[in-house]
Amino acid sequence: MLQNAEGAWVGWPGIPDFAPDPFEYDGIDQRPVPLSVTQVDEFYYGFCNGTLWPLYHDAIVTPEFHRHWWRPYVDVNRRYAEETAAVTRPGDIAWVQDYQLQLVPAMLRSMTPQATIGFYLHIPFPPIEIFSRLPWRQQIIEGLLGADVLAFQTRQSADNFSQAARRIAGAERIGRRDLRWQGRSVHLQPAPIAIDTAEFERMARSSAIREHAAQIRSDLGDPATVILGMDRLDYTKGIDLRLKAFSTLLERSPVTERPFSFVQVAVPSREQVPAYQALRSEIEQIVGRINGNYREPGWAPVSYLYRTLPFEDVIAYYVAADVMLVTPLRDGMNLVAKEYAASRVDNDGVLVLSEFAGAAEQLRTAVIVNPYDIDAVVDGIARAATMPQDEQARRMRDLRKMVRKSDVFEWARDCLATLEER
Repeated sequence: MLQNAEGAWVGWPGIPDFAPDPFEYDGIDQRPVPLSVTQVDEFYYGFCNGTLWPLYHDAIVTPEFHRHWWRPYVDVNRRYAEETAAVTRPGDIAWVQDYQLQLVPAMLRSMTPQATIGFYLHIPFPPIEIFSRLPWRQQIIEGLLGADVLAFQTRQSADNFSQAARRIAGAERIGRRDLRWQGRSVHLQPAPIAIDTAEFERMARSSAIREHAAQIRSDLGDPATVILGMDRLDYTKGIDLRLKAFSTLLERSPVTERPFSFVQVAVPSREQVPAYQALRSEIEQIVGRINGNYREPGWAPVSYLYRTLPFEDVIAYYVAADVMLVTPLRDGMNLVAKEYAASRVDNDGVLVLSEFAGAAEQLRTAVIVNPYDIDAVVDGIARAATMPQDEQARRMRDLRKMVRKSDVFEWARDCLATLEER
């Protein structure tokens, strides 16, 4: 998208205390925003991931509110705004991404009032009853209202923001999807993010991937049903509850049968954060208990992979899995659900999907479950494992039609077209 638009990318290089000069790479003007070790600790690990992340995910883990984290958040947002303003000309579109930069729209508007400013929130925007706990709620809302277009993963998140903006900042509602604030119109756009569907389909059809998938099933002992979970290791993903549901499923299965093998891939994430360290320990203990109780020679009920997999391996696991468990406790979208559907080129397999994933607004023919209800998840897995082929095919065709219709390129075009109309 940026290559076609001859745009600039403004972002942190990813290494603390590293300050390269602006440079061009792959046809894109790269504008680094250097951050110190202290800023990464207080802005990113502190306010972004200790305060905003848990708060916006329904306070699954208690958010921490520290004044000494707020100031670095303001400072880093201002640095992003200044760097963006330096390359923004009148009439340009500036598209700001995600919860780390919620103050940038208003800051950038004060610096470049003739630019069109968009903001995309990749995570959920919470109900006002939860958002209102934030001591800096008004500053965040007013920072976001600096944009011309605010885009969200779901209609529910857009509605949640609308209510918060009206009650906290005094914005006025004008129509279904617009607010008026300080004499300006701000459009709220539901814009569910998507994937490169064609690439997943191409990979899933390749002989190398299909051979790899067959080898995965063989290595698992050729079970009747391969169940897959593929997540970042994050407390929002519900991996612990999912494992407890699988354990319950085994308890209810005849002891003479070994119909299931569950593969859980957990991609390392925020390993410096104590809550994530504790979660990893808990999940590994649950896996150990399940395998200790049920494992037999030649068969382990749970295969747990704590690592980042190559892209080709991810596709092979999607192709190998009869049932995909995507059961987050709260998720902005969850692209794994869409990736699995795109990879099921034979129109088989069943997606078991949390009602609290943003993807559930679109992927209605998945088996929808409440991830907090262990019995419901158990029933969902059992239903998926025994679903007749014709029903699998009907449901999967509908899912695949959806992910083909709305791919990542359509998402980008839709977001930019809305900004160009402002």
